[in-house]
Amino acid sequence: MNLLEATQHMTEVDLINRILLGEEHLYEVIIRRHNPYLYKIGRSYGYTHDDVEDLMQDTYINVYSHLNSFEGRSSFKTWIVRIMLNQCYQKKQKLGFGLETSIPEDTNDEYYPTHHYISDGNKTVQNMELKAIIEQALLNIPEDYRMVFTLRQMNGLSVRETSELLNISEANVKVRLNRAKAMLQEEVKKIFSLEEIFEFNLIYCDAMVNLVMQAIKDVAIL
Repeated sequence: MNLLEATQHMTEVDLINRILLGEEHLYEVIIRRHNPYLYKIGRSYGYTHDDVEDLMQDTYINVYSHLNSFEGRSSFKTWIVRIMLNQCYQKKQKLGFGLETSIPEDTNDEYYPTHHYISDGNKTVQNMELKAIIEQALLNIPEDYRMVFTLRQMNGLSVRETSELLNISEANVKVRLNRAKAMLQEEVKKIFSLEEIFEFNLIYCDAMVNLVMQAIKDVAIL
């Protein structure tokens, strides 16, 4: 039984308590559980794969250094996502980095499809091409709408959690989400699982774990 299987029943709070008691190796579980969420956020900001990995590493080290400050007032997922968002924002401010396009007036709130299964070999190729189109389409959406879409649809955060993370009202979250869906609908009528967009490929996961675990050896938990 590997580490992930052995700890699958443990909550983040359980893991944190044991890490704080000296079982630093368990931080690997937190990294692996949250890699997909953080990667999608970084890519949705428009950063390259390499830049996102750097941001993720900085986020994980920051989180590790402040584990004992997590008070559980929000979910751990919300807490770590907020730190990743701050890392992305700071980098954007430093570089003057960002993508902006016009905001459409159409606010059609038709539900954005979350699953599309493709089994035929030829369609699999088309699926990969469509995936690239969707990712690019998402990057072309103004950031305010793109981040709501990423947090709500791709990372599964609630309206309340998204509202708290972006410091906007819950009503505004709903409006921005509907507009983001409308902006994508023309290009993506029938798509596959949203979980695959900006997927943090498993081949990168081990490298991220190794980088962070090596770095935190020299970081004291304050």
